[in-house]
Amino acid sequence: MSLLIKNGTLINEGISFIGSIFIENELITDIYSESDKLPSADVVIEAKGMIVIPGVIDDQVHFREPGNTHKADISSESAAAVLGGVTSYMDMPNNNPPATTLASIEAKNCIAEKNSFANYSFYLGATNNNIDEILKADPGETCGLKVFMGSSTGNMLVDDSQSLKDIFAKTKLLIATHCEYEPIIKANLAEAILKYGEDNIPFSAHPVIRSREACIESTKRAIELAIKYNTRLHVLHISTAEEIELIKEAKKHNPGITGEVCVHYMLFDSRDYEKYGSKIKCNPSIKEAADREAIIKAVKEGVIKVVATDHAPHTIEEKIGNYMKTPSGLPLVQHSLQIMWNLHTEGVFTAEEVVDRMCHSPALNFKISKRGFLREGFYADIVVLNPNKKDSYSVDNPAYKCGWSPLTDINLNSTIVHTFVNGEHVVDSGKLTGIKAGKKLKFEYGK
Repeated sequence: MSLLIKNGTLINEGISFIGSIFIENELITDIYSESDKLPSADVVIEAKGMIVIPGVIDDQVHFREPGNTHKADISSESAAAVLGGVTSYMDMPNNNPPATTLASIEAKNCIAEKNSFANYSFYLGATNNNIDEILKADPGETCGLKVFMGSSTGNMLVDDSQSLKDIFAKTKLLIATHCEYEPIIKANLAEAILKYGEDNIPFSAHPVIRSREACIESTKRAIELAIKYNTRLHVLHISTAEEIELIKEAKKHNPGITGEVCVHYMLFDSRDYEKYGSKIKCNPSIKEAADREAIIKAVKEGVIKVVATDHAPHTIEEKIGNYMKTPSGLPLVQHSLQIMWNLHTEGVFTAEEVVDRMCHSPALNFKISKRGFLREGFYADIVVLNPNKKDSYSVDNPAYKCGWSPLTDINLNSTIVHTFVNGEHVVDSGKLTGIKAGKKLKFEYGK
């Protein structure tokens, strides 16, 4: 079946123009300008007044399957993803049990093949003793290796110095790191317990406990290893101004060192703990207003070119409680594009910068095959966004299995009207069509 999306404002590769896109057999086959004669098609989508962009690629989500499917699963969270214009995601390995073997990755691929609305890939998790498994992984089939250089779920904290050296020296995979230095966090937590008592630690203490010093120290260590062994390093969820400077300097020695920021670090700062409390407790912690401003500046200037979510849902019952018992993480994948579009309408980013940081740059950073751009011959992962209609529904009624959002007091100034995955119409007029069109992502290793 052929499909024509016509008369929309196409935003792609730094330019915006009125145009149309013809889709057939999963692929974009032609892109037309406003003056071109358009072909007939089996299905025509009128996009006049709408924004048409490549599908968003989120390089960091926790869809909780297997092991914690009472919080989320691949079906529910990929549904939320496509409702928010995210057509591809990379899921983290801290499952139960952790995804630290190729067999466990393949098991997740089998689940996603049946149940995912969006395209998918799964990180292999590093441990102190699975280097043999890491070396078997195919970089063309695996988005990366997740290394927790800080506290984590299960046995995934990699804190043995020789194990870290072996991983950075030997793997051919992109290394994606969670950088927080555990000894600093433990010392800070002990001080907080002495000061407040275990049952009375305020959520405003979170950025003091999971401090900037913990992030900076861990990121320094990761960068030193990446420079020494010329490793492809991607530092996830950067939360401090200092880490941005570290990455900027590190690029001079190893251009393969990159970073990612998440939308909540551009939306909230430490002043918001009083209002939102546990709902914005995440790791690394949301820090000061100056860090928020530095992160936005780094994304604007292209020092950090990948924007994602670290989507990490918990049930609302789990999130209600005292500091020590409340898990870290918040659900965001359905609303990341709308958050960034809000920042665009506020004059923070151009529309072209939003598309680059959420679509183009993730594709380039991970060398994803034929995705992330509106190009002839590329897969038809496409989003149609209405920039003039406020979303008054999805924040209060998210598709997340956990059923809540931290954005209830935030007005989203756009809506996602249509989402196409591999040319399939998975979201029509803001609603799921029921089509699960996701495919396993491929990576052009060596190109």
